[in-house]
Amino acid sequence: MANGFALDFERPIVELEQKIQELKGLPASKSINMDSEIKKLEEKLAQAKKEVYKQLTPWQRVQMARHPKRPYTLDYIAACMTDFLEIHGDRAFADDKALIGGFAKLDGIRLLLVGHQKGRDTKENLYRNFGSAHPEGYRKAIRLMQAAAKFKLPILCFVDTPGAYPGIGAEERGQAQAIAYNLREMAHLPVPIIVAVIGEGGSGGALGIGVGDRVLVMENAYYSVISPEGCAAILWKDRAKAPEAAASLKITAKDLLELGLIDEMVPEPLGGAHKEPQEAANFLKAALKRNLQELRKISPQDLLAGRAAKFRKMGLYTEA
Repeated sequence: MANGFALDFERPIVELEQKIQELKGLPASKSINMDSEIKKLEEKLAQAKKEVYKQLTPWQRVQMARHPKRPYTLDYIAACMTDFLEIHGDRAFADDKALIGGFAKLDGIRLLLVGHQKGRDTKENLYRNFGSAHPEGYRKAIRLMQAAAKFKLPILCFVDTPGAYPGIGAEERGQAQAIAYNLREMAHLPVPIIVAVIGEGGSGGALGIGVGDRVLVMENAYYSVISPEGCAAILWKDRAKAPEAAASLKITAKDLLELGLIDEMVPEPLGGAHKEPQEAANFLKAALKRNLQELRKISPQDLLAGRAAKFRKMGLYTEA
């Protein structure tokens, strides 16, 4: 494919794209006119894309969420924000490169933005720890959020992590306590908070910056208590059962919206955000602006009451 990477279910599309490119590369000839053949293949390609991308399974959406060309937090900042000033460190241990934060403007609205950041290649992924934050990352995030609340600035949180880093050092420095502290403190910040899951929304690593007045999930992102592979390993003792686990977990934006666990599904370009990054950024920016404008009209007291009610009702059920 044009981006140099294709998922298994995209092979029919890749084959058609290759055929079209081959025909376009043939030398011009008066006796052979390939325009009609190319047009037929292009129509077939458009139909194939609709059939494949409009009927993705939950597991296929997980694969899309993990696509190595998918836009990350810094990409969306560059496409949607201006005047971004990154702030570093937790004032206790270190600066976690897997969770970034700073002040920016969204069409002139001053705000704070925090988000997970992955890398594009091996070197950058090691630098960013594959988007899995340490305790100091979550402590940095809440430090910045508390500063934003002091200056009455709204907060945006971009979630994109397979999970919080589970290493011994992270546990020794209080990984679980750092996440729990963030959950409590975010629930009481008297400013608008919007959470957007832009890729992977894995377990407590996502929840560490996931408490907000509005929770948005992009069309091909997922939000889950555990990864499909982890769930399959526990339930079936076989990680190969991940596709079945993904379907059972109800982790897609559509499922989460139907269950009332999120507030909005943000659409993506056909084929995923990596196909048309700027278009994906435009969809996300529009959703952020609309929700931000609505939340800024609500008093701090009502924001806190609504936020508490929002999360307290999750998990309630009735028996027939």
